[in-house]
Amino acid sequence: MIRLIFEIAFMVFWISMFIIRYPHAQKNKFNTIQKDRKTNEEKILLAITSLGMLLLPVLYVITPFLDFANYHLPNAMGILGMVLLSPASILFYRSHRDLGRNWSASLEIREEHSLVVSGVYKHMRHPMYTAIWIWVICQALLLQNYIAGLSGIISFGLLYFLRVGKEERMMKLQFGEQYVSYTKSTKRLIPNLF
Repeated sequence: MIRLIFEIAFMVFWISMFIIRYPHAQKNKFNTIQKDRKTNEEKILLAITSLGMLLLPVLYVITPFLDFANYHLPNAMGILGMVLLSPASILFYRSHRDLGRNWSASLEIREEHSLVVSGVYKHMRHPMYTAIWIWVICQALLLQNYIAGLSGIISFGLLYFLRVGKEERMMKLQFGEQYVSYTKSTKRLIPNLF
């Protein structure tokens, strides 16, 4: 019974993330792309991340296909995963809202792209990545399965570590000293509150 509650909590969260992102994706698809750095590697990484964070978790929840790889954590760990879903949702929403028309799912500079250094971006450079790291940790705590639970950490970790440096170089090329100064006053993932 508790496993079902954890799975439902994860799926509600997963749907809420889609609801948060969808309007931004729709609105921003009409932006004119000035510089597109979307390589085949980027496309492959996005596909792998979709597999690990979307397809495998849904497959696990709606079918018994992956049950052979189940593991068991104390219920307190699943409850912790449910609790962490709230800050992940809030941070995911705020990072999309604060980016506005500057948001993109891939490495792109849009026409009239601006450097966002306010809202949650005042405290960290990549709050959306922070939200997604919390998301994939929750996935492992709630979907207690070696394939569906851990696929988020593995796939997103691969995307993050292969992409974040490229993203920061792209921003430095676009915004120069303004971005360099911003990197000196913020950390990548952890809020700089003091």
